[in-house]
Amino acid sequence: MSTSPAYTELCRIYSRLYRYQHLSSIVGWDRNAMMPPKGSTARAAAEAELNALIHRTRTDPRLADWLRAAADEALDEVARANLREIRRDWRDANALPVSLVEAKTLAGAKCEHAWRSQRPANDWHGFLENFRVVVRLAREEAQLLADDSGLTRYDALMDRFEPGVRAADIDRIFGDVRQWLPDLIARVQAKQRNEKVIVPAGPFPVTAQRTMSLAVMKLLGFDFEAGRLDESTHPFSGGVPEDVRLTTRYREDDFAQSLMGTIHETGHARYEQNLPREWLGQPLGSARSYGIHESQSLCFEMQLARSRGFAGLLAPLLAAHFGDQQGFAPDNLHQLLTRVKPGHIRVEADEVTYPAHVILRYEIERALIEGEIEAEDIPALWDEKMQTLLGLDTRGNFRNGCMQDVHWTEGAFGYFPSYTLGAMYAAQWFAAMRRAVPDLDARIAAGDLAPLFEWLGANIWSQASRWETPELVRRASGEALNAHYLHTHLEARYLGGSGKG
Repeated sequence: MSTSPAYTELCRIYSRLYRYQHLSSIVGWDRNAMMPPKGSTARAAAEAELNALIHRTRTDPRLADWLRAAADEALDEVARANLREIRRDWRDANALPVSLVEAKTLAGAKCEHAWRSQRPANDWHGFLENFRVVVRLAREEAQLLADDSGLTRYDALMDRFEPGVRAADIDRIFGDVRQWLPDLIARVQAKQRNEKVIVPAGPFPVTAQRTMSLAVMKLLGFDFEAGRLDESTHPFSGGVPEDVRLTTRYREDDFAQSLMGTIHETGHARYEQNLPREWLGQPLGSARSYGIHESQSLCFEMQLARSRGFAGLLAPLLAAHFGDQQGFAPDNLHQLLTRVKPGHIRVEADEVTYPAHVILRYEIERALIEGEIEAEDIPALWDEKMQTLLGLDTRGNFRNGCMQDVHWTEGAFGYFPSYTLGAMYAAQWFAAMRRAVPDLDARIAAGDLAPLFEWLGANIWSQASRWETPELVRRASGEALNAHYLHTHLEARYLGGSGKG
């Protein structure tokens, strides 16, 4: 007989939840990648029903008794870590009634589906009708989580994506970035004005882009027996470690959008595909946080794919798929992929201006959830912050302004800080890698990506959620999160001419 019966029961329930969540992920992927438009209403109802089932399982009254009993059982260190993660999930679920979970799912699905046509039409007022409901339910959710945890409303939402991180931390980190980012953008642009870059001539057929994407995924070690690539309006990754679903999007006048989007999502996928199989189905075996997850996609897309050495690996692949031309020469390609130009669209932003897009969204969504502003106030605030941070005029341009992201349509408030936290982690990981492997950049240039994958595998992928985030960061890099590494990386790559990137 097991010496830890309560813990065993908890593991059994969470294995069941894992299977439900697998179905939920695939249903969500299908909604975005494959579902015909007339399936929207029925799909929303089905997803709400499935989410309600997941919620009822997470709030099964027996879990409270098993959690209390398991705390006194003889568990090893790994089981204790899993119990910690189970308790965190259980507490989060029990703060919310099933009726709110269903209502939020339905409102998000309705808002997101309508957004697909409202955004191209620049229809902010039509969007607002559905979005007000999403905001109301998100605030209700945030208040219930805050009442349970003692946190502020926004902190309670952000804690789901970044456990332990608070708005006060983000204010400090982003406040520092605000101090140096505008000057860095200006200096890089001044430097690049004197650089001549050849823009590769299109068109770039979608069929060729698809095969190019698959070739790059293979180079990056993606396991095609445990995942696939499709197309969607907004690139994303989903699924489970055994079945990872990636999407990208194509434009025949711009090969880089799909290429970089695919590389970004492949970074997410490699993390998922390499989570420890012995912990599969348990919270312990999940990715640590959204910021840590984003650090993997940015290790691939920003740190690696925009480096000078990797340009030499991409060049022959691009020539093979799109025809040989001067624009694909390695040095020119590296310059092309590291051009800095403030733009309206976050997902198309360069590495230097990207943090400004995240800071803008964080400041708006925090005020929205805390009740300091209303949904109607967003466009004016967006215009003001885009002008301040990037010098861009977005007045009246809702399509490429406050309607461009899918996150808010689905009520995913508290998510955006993870993007820039991820960039900071990624810079810190590469600094640690270079200390461990001094010839890392030379090996990448020679086509040897094994040191990169081995370091990430040992320090991030294999650790899953065994450690809370600060401990994971300390174990991987030797110190706590240090935003200095991102600043140093950007200075070196864009102004220093060091050759490391």
